[in-house]
This record gives sequence, structure tokens and C-alpha cells, in this order.
Amino acid sequence: MDHNTSNDTTFMQLALSLAHSAGEQGEVPVGAILTMGEEIIAEGTNSPISSHDPTAHAEIIALRKAARKIGNYRLPGATLYVTLEPCIMCMGAIIHARLERVVFGAFDPKTGAAGSRYAIGSDGLLNHNLKITGGICKVECSSLLKAFFKARRNNFQSPY
Repeated sequence: MDHNTSNDTTFMQLALSLAHSAGEQGEVPVGAILTMGEEIIAEGTNSPISSHDPTAHAEIIALRKAARKIGNYRLPGATLYVTLEPCIMCMGAIIHARLERVVFGAFDPKTGAAGSRYAIGSDGLLNHNLKITGGICKVECSSLLKAFFKARRNNFQSPY
């Protein structure tokens, strides 16, 4: 995995703010910011529950918005900042969009596809390779997810 740049923490803090908003809406708290250079061109939050859309991950929402804004489904030179390591679906979309770089916060040892479980985009098996940086603000990102799932478990009422 690549080393972080000076702006990684700044953009990840913005993604964390979006993740908090998603959590307040009852969604898994994941936020994403997509940049070109120093400019934010799109953002996204998880919304599969409220939108009844299994593909409505924060990364996908940000990619869709950016592609519409740019007027192209290819986003070369773009960097995606996301609070949780992307899944297989999201990494596939990231590869198709030809992003230059992915920066994520919390590692996902069960379904992470940017290095934890799979190394999509950095394993040399595809026609496009990414620069990947993981663990930026990982304590904050991980803590937010853990608190969300703990609260959900504590509020779960068994029907029995």
C-alpha cells in the first residue's frame, strides 16, 4: 500500500462527517469523498436501506455523481476517500472508472477488497492498477462503525 499525502487526513475527516450523517439516518456509517487534484467533485453516503438499493454504497454514490458532473464514466486522476475499505462490488466500479487512487480508513478483514481479504486493483491481475492507501484515520473510522453496530445490537428486540 502506498504512503499517505498531506491532504489525506483532511479529506478523510470530511468523509467521516458524511459517515456520521449516514449513521444518523440508520444506514451503516460510511462516507466517501471523490477528488480531482485538490477539488472535491462528489461525495456519497451509504443508503442501501433507505433507497432499497443494494448497490447504494457510499463509493458508488460518489462515483455516479462524479461521472455525471464530469460527463464521463471514466475518472482518471481521481482519488476516492472512503471511511471503510471498499467491498468487491465497489472495487469493481472503481476499476471501471479508472480512478488513480483509493484512500480508506477502517480495514475490513471479512469483506475488504482493497487489501484485507482481496487485493483488487493492486494485485496486477487486471488491466488497471490503483494506488491504495489504507488506515487513514482508522481509529475514528473503526470506532464509528463499532459504536453503530453495538447500538444496533443493544436495540434489537427479539420477537420471542
